[in-house]
Amino acid sequence: MLRFAYNTIGCANHRLDDALELIAEAGYQGVVLTLDVHHMNPFADGWEAVAEALKARLEAADLAVTVDTGSRFLLDPRDRLQPTLLSATEEARAERIDYLGRAIKVCKILGGEAVVFTAGRAKRNVSQANAGVWLLDGLKQVADMAAEAGVTAALEPEPGHIVGSLDDFTLVRETLKQMTDAPLRLAVDAGHVMMSGERAPHQAVKEFAPVLSAVAVADMRQGVHAHLPLGEGDLDVTSVLAALRQASYDGLVSVKLPRDSYRADDLIPRSIDWLIENVPSD
Repeated sequence: MLRFAYNTIGCANHRLDDALELIAEAGYQGVVLTLDVHHMNPFADGWEAVAEALKARLEAADLAVTVDTGSRFLLDPRDRLQPTLLSATEEARAERIDYLGRAIKVCKILGGEAVVFTAGRAKRNVSQANAGVWLLDGLKQVADMAAEAGVTAALEPEPGHIVGSLDDFTLVRETLKQMTDAPLRLAVDAGHVMMSGERAPHQAVKEFAPVLSAVAVADMRQGVHAHLPLGEGDLDVTSVLAALRQASYDGLVSVKLPRDSYRADDLIPRSIDWLIENVPSD
């Protein structure tokens, strides 16, 4: 049975407790927690105690959890999503790895199912050769930290990033196997796959099911990287859900609407209603 979740990046105008209440009341089985300045900030004083309290809150609401690290401006208030694993200085790259390490610790405290992260974009002052070396070094560190903590690390291909496609993921994963025994799993945004045209999203699910640990199904239009409410784009969500069921995927299937926090009160219940209505019949 598929389990649906809502990503808190789409609840940025709500207190976290209020967002969790809305998500649980709507009937979701889980939540994707995007760490942020206002939602479980892993740099705030006493963040580990906050995570322990959040664990109790999630358990009381009967919500499973996956941790997402795609917040904007958490590390650098002047540069969205910076620094990354590809930043030009060792100090900046270490800052990103420290953040991902904290996310892994949050996930372990919460009993989460995975930590989702992206590789990042290389800036103009970074050569492709250096970017490749720094990427693999960073991925090894993250995979090793996650394995030591007993947490699943799931890399999400992101359009425009150095790991932007499923083929990119396959390449770095196979290369990483030569550097560490720690596993690297896959997070897939079905809208990204459809939008880029690299594969049919349902075919991608079938192909990558053995390494799949997180799935997002927000809608998109062909060729346009903008998350849309379900039913407002070109994504054949029903075929994706059918492929997930056929593959016996047991992770969370999440709705991620980062630009729609202002109407989360409407979209949280509307999204799960849409999903339930569009789950393929047996």
